[in-house]
Amino acid sequence: MIRALYTSQTGMSAQELQLDVTSNNLANVNTTAFKKSKAHFEDLIYQTMRAAGAETVGGNQVPTGIQVGMGVKTTSVQKMFTQGDYVETGNELDLAIEGRGFFKINHDGEDYYTRNGAFTVDSEGFIVDQNGDKLQPEFAVPAQTTIIEIDRGGMLTAMDSSQEILGSVQLLITTFMNPAGLKATGGNQYLPSEASGDPIEQNPGIDGAGTLAQNFLEMSNVSVTEEMVNLIITQRAFEANSKGITTADQLLEITNNLVR
Repeated sequence: MIRALYTSQTGMSAQELQLDVTSNNLANVNTTAFKKSKAHFEDLIYQTMRAAGAETVGGNQVPTGIQVGMGVKTTSVQKMFTQGDYVETGNELDLAIEGRGFFKINHDGEDYYTRNGAFTVDSEGFIVDQNGDKLQPEFAVPAQTTIIEIDRGGMLTAMDSSQEILGSVQLLITTFMNPAGLKATGGNQYLPSEASGDPIEQNPGIDGAGTLAQNFLEMSNVSVTEEMVNLIITQRAFEANSKGITTADQLLEITNNLVR
């Protein structure tokens, strides 16, 4: 009975984490370029009461054996970098990455990476995100600029009303061997880790890097329907594990009453 109590407790803890992950996904369903998370679990060690293939007293061989599991544990919570839907904004500095890659921005002197392409200009003309962090490589839009064009290959061109070129810059896309290994820091930003590999800067559309779509933003890749189904499954699994604890407690109560 005691084993059932602890085993059910591990199940309840796992479903509690699953609920936390699902709730965070739903909370960010309208967050620009948000990437949903997925929890992964694995079973714990087993107590072997009789090994498969063991020889019986009569000289026969046991076909399956007896093993009793000890529950479940969480192995990882992985970011899923599948493509989100696009929405047209009409803002000439809104950019969506079609495919793999991240924008590089400078935050407090350190390079961060993001899929959020909602950019604007600050008081000095530099292209910045909504937190004021500058897009890398830095580019100051000339004051006389009336038209900004960004092609799929990342070439940004600033022009005046007569379409004379005032300045240009080649925007870059940063890719990683293992994007799921990036460390999420909040604010739609990520930092490299040993698991993600070193950042690789490339021109958009080269060697597997995504291309840029001007006047568009990438939306969250969260599916509300899928997450609601996950909530129902999580709730039922939590209830089932709590029922295991209740049943084990009732059996212990019956056992204790036998000595009265």
